[in-house]
Amino acid sequence: MKPRADQQLRLHAEASGRVVDRALAQTLWRLDPATADAVVKGAELASLAVGLGHAALDLQRPQLLVDSFDELPQPTPWREALRASRWVATPEAHEAAPGAAPLVLEGDLLYLRRYREYERRLAAGLRRLAAQPPAAQDLTAHDLAALAPLFAALFPQAHEGDAQARAAALALTRSLLLITGGPGTGKTTTIARLLLLLIAQAVHAGREAPRIALAAPTGRAADRMAAALQRALLQLRGQAGIDAALLDAVPHEARTLHRLLGTIPGSPRFRHDAMQPLAHEVIVVDEASMVDLPLMCKLVEAVRDGARLILLGDADQLPSVEAGDVLAAIVDASGAGDALPDDAAPLLAPLLGAAPAEGHAATTAAPLHGHRIHLRRGYRQSQSLDLAPLADAARRGDAAQALALLQDGALSGVQYHADRFDLLAAATREALLAPWRELAAQANPAAALALADRARVLTALREGPQGAIQLNARIEEALAGAQREAYFHGRLLLVTENSYRHGLFNGDIGVCLRDAGGAIVAWFAAADGGVRGFHPAALPAHGGAFAMTVHKAQGSEYDTVWLQLPKQDARTLSRELVYTALTRARHAVHVCASDMIVRAALSRHAQRVSGLAWRLRQSAR
Repeated sequence: MKPRADQQLRLHAEASGRVVDRALAQTLWRLDPATADAVVKGAELASLAVGLGHAALDLQRPQLLVDSFDELPQPTPWREALRASRWVATPEAHEAAPGAAPLVLEGDLLYLRRYREYERRLAAGLRRLAAQPPAAQDLTAHDLAALAPLFAALFPQAHEGDAQARAAALALTRSLLLITGGPGTGKTTTIARLLLLLIAQAVHAGREAPRIALAAPTGRAADRMAAALQRALLQLRGQAGIDAALLDAVPHEARTLHRLLGTIPGSPRFRHDAMQPLAHEVIVVDEASMVDLPLMCKLVEAVRDGARLILLGDADQLPSVEAGDVLAAIVDASGAGDALPDDAAPLLAPLLGAAPAEGHAATTAAPLHGHRIHLRRGYRQSQSLDLAPLADAARRGDAAQALALLQDGALSGVQYHADRFDLLAAATREALLAPWRELAAQANPAAALALADRARVLTALREGPQGAIQLNARIEEALAGAQREAYFHGRLLLVTENSYRHGLFNGDIGVCLRDAGGAIVAWFAAADGGVRGFHPAALPAHGGAFAMTVHKAQGSEYDTVWLQLPKQDARTLSRELVYTALTRARHAVHVCASDMIVRAALSRHAQRVSGLAWRLRQSAR
């Protein structure tokens, strides 16, 4: 006898393992027992899609969500059943979906209504920014002549096709700018000099220096952004042609996006939104690949008319942990990023030369074309690490080339431990633990924190023998013994939630040290460059930090990276994961995996279902 719809649903949901997905689908069935099985299954999978990082369920590709999908309808009858359902809205692309329907169908994409609206609103917000010039924009030949000496001092190779110079020049004319590039390509250097140029532009026009906000998705990434920016500005101090007053006008602090927008306890909304926008004239967001769909939507809506939004990121890295792959969609919709657009090239020629250095001027046919500059990859993090060939092979998914480079062993700073699935075995144990033994020998909190990023184990999984949780426990036992205290001297901690009360944020790293009285104190870096101590029991949610997932490591760098891939293939393995892990290393990287797993990882894209790129390519209505 055929199972009832709710029984079929239960069996399917148990396979996917998400109670929340089953709850949504069961609610629809209970409210209307006549709801077609195809709609019930669609609701469950649309919810599961969000949990797995997608914006929607693609009726043509359910295999992205579930391993077994033979029992699912074929796309055409599935689509027809959904369109006929009271639970599914089918608005025009530019229209808001009605609130009565929890699902929205557009083409072959089935959304939870809220995520379809995030996508629609984000596309509208980005088009709004792209369509308008910055406030008080009256850039003339006279203005450019006044800025030319500073521009030449900041970008001495501007007339030789310097992409950093093109990005800074384009920022003079754009309210929305995307600067992409891998590690070592100079994104921070570009931003430091770009901000000086925008400040000088305002001063020349008789205005006050623009209010600038620096932000990143996590506290760790924000701290790194601020520190890197200050280093870049320090290199410019005293340089001929650069006024110290301009350097002093650049803010020293970067904030998390949540802190910038203003969290409201117990609410998913922020204090700043379309009705109460941010007061800043320039907003710079680093590590944009980590920003999920809901957060990017809320950020863009909070950028007021006339303000500049500048996004920095590497589109080849892993997408955000939560739903969406926003940076990749914006890159897709904004063109190659190698040349200036038609409308800006003639105006900026006095600064950059008569013509773009690469390719042809970008067309402005689509709303976001001409709003991106791509900086070419550098990857070399130090003289001891030759990462470029391996990182590029991983980025392209070229497993044969990556394995040849790993097996050859000729890349300086790169070691391949073939079929090594236990980092604490004799062959690698002491090399792995040595930096942390040195950390445990420290008594000074500042000195200990300075050593905290010397080494890290990065994993694809949280659970299992090669997962971050079990590896952390084993490393801690190796360092402090089986009978160790929960917070032993030298233990590294990773904060896993934002706590504005503590001033600690998801991704922050701390170190436990025993004070003169014998008590353990957890120390973290302070915004002013000092350190802050907390009793471990008072900390927000946290865990060990000797090993962490690659996702958690985004926005950070370490002297030595140990990349531990699992023994068995897993859905989370992808070329983006491998690329992101490799490019966290400054001086050395150890890859611990089998040839089979390397091939499997590099053959897989971290695919995200989304309609955002399509929406961004459409003309506004």
